[in-house]
Amino acid sequence: MDVIKKELKDTHLLLGVMGDPILHSKSPAMHMAALKATGVPGTYVPLHVTRNNLKDAIQGVRALGFRGVNVTVPHKVEVMKYVDVIDEGARYIGAVNTIVNDEGVLTGYNTDGIGYIRSLKEEAISDLRGKNVLVLGSGGAARGVIYALLKEGPAQVIVANRTASKSNELAQEWSQLGNIKGCSMDEVPDYVAGVDLLINTTSVGMYPDFQASPIKADLIPDGIVVSDLIYNPLKTELLRQAEMKGCVIHNGLGMFVYQGGYAFEYWTGLTAPIDAMREAVSESLN
Repeated sequence: MDVIKKELKDTHLLLGVMGDPILHSKSPAMHMAALKATGVPGTYVPLHVTRNNLKDAIQGVRALGFRGVNVTVPHKVEVMKYVDVIDEGARYIGAVNTIVNDEGVLTGYNTDGIGYIRSLKEEAISDLRGKNVLVLGSGGAARGVIYALLKEGPAQVIVANRTASKSNELAQEWSQLGNIKGCSMDEVPDYVAGVDLLINTTSVGMYPDFQASPIKADLIPDGIVVSDLIYNPLKTELLRQAEMKGCVIHNGLGMFVYQGGYAFEYWTGLTAPIDAMREAVSESLN
């Protein structure tokens, strides 16, 4: 580790995040704090990349000598076409959010799911074995979360989506990983009463539409764990309603920090300074 750190201090690490839009991202603030805390000389920049320029942008990662980049909406799936190696977890999930450049060889990883589970277990529910879980949404973020969830041994994971066929396809695709079932959002009232954990992976309730909630308040069972991947605002309308019903609530800040922490560790080989990263994101939000 000392050798790695010495090598890092002898160079200037070039990192960034690709997305469209991108100026709202808190990743630059978080990763610049991580570089500072670890004493690694480097720069982390926002990269506004449109869909039609994604292939060229990935070529630019090699040409410009980036050590790595994060990839965010809307490129997490499309970018898989342009990397050289895809980690097994990212391949299963069907999305890449972190790329590592090893002398021109680009490897794609997905740190969203493991980041989420680490945060959830630390902050809200320490053991997911035998739990009944209802996940709202089946998009890219949901896939990362559900894949990581199934590895924790829950009794059942129910995935609700506006289009039932999409959640049913996901359930069939991952049936060998655990007990997973798909349903439509209209069917949520039929399943929500028996769950221990409710997770919102949709964007409903995200700033600036912070008064919206993906489900009605009267459907939230008393005293369960309610988690929302959104971190802006930190307390969404769903979490506010859940708190009023005596639920343990969990927001997306920890997931965002930990997914970034795992990416930082892939790039540097160093332990991510999680406290410094969390503080930087919190200050940026404020």
